[in-house]
Amino acid sequence: MLQVEQLNQYYGGSHILRDVSFDAPVGAVTCILGRNGVGKSTLLKCLMGQLAAKSGRIRWQGEDITRYAPHRRAGRGIAYVPQGREIFPRLTVEENLRMGLARFGGRRGRELPHEVFAMFPVLREMQQRRGGDLSGGQQQQLAIARALVGRPSLLILDEPTEGIQPSIIKQIGEVIKQLAQRGDMAILLVEQYYDFAEELADNYLVMARGEMVKAGSGAAMSADGVRELLAI
Repeated sequence: MLQVEQLNQYYGGSHILRDVSFDAPVGAVTCILGRNGVGKSTLLKCLMGQLAAKSGRIRWQGEDITRYAPHRRAGRGIAYVPQGREIFPRLTVEENLRMGLARFGGRRGRELPHEVFAMFPVLREMQQRRGGDLSGGQQQQLAIARALVGRPSLLILDEPTEGIQPSIIKQIGEVIKQLAQRGDMAILLVEQYYDFAEELADNYLVMARGEMVKAGSGAAMSADGVRELLAI
């Protein structure tokens, strides 16, 4: 389980994250929703160690990782798909995927797992194409697949539906469902697209002004008026 306790972060004099606390259990999709500028991406960067938390604690599987560098968090099985994908545009699809194997040595560090191609068949066909030549939706699939080849036990996704076509949004949703059903991975999904989040969420949290203002079961999102909260 991922456990976040009283996390605070500042940019200059602005208090961006305000005592943020939540849990994200293994075997479940935990969705964080909120409008632009409420601190969602800042929170994920703190979880990955790209920004040092000013105060608070982050635990993963009982281990305090609050001061760990990003590569140590990756070594603990945490994978991050950032907003904007951040693939390597001049590398081929295969080379991008192999970057996700960096935490392994020996044979595991050389062989791409076949299941990523089963999840995203288009990547098998495009292995020798450069990442920058792919469409936005294909790049998003590549970014998620690159995270998955590292066989993470915590997958963090920052707005994977942003700027991509509905058919690929549907495919990404199916992949997330499959991963959750395996029961061996915690999935933390930051999203603005309410319908996508509602379909996937086992648990939800709503952020506003750097705080968690509402939380509950994914099945209760409609009854809890989450869509209306995002429109305010």
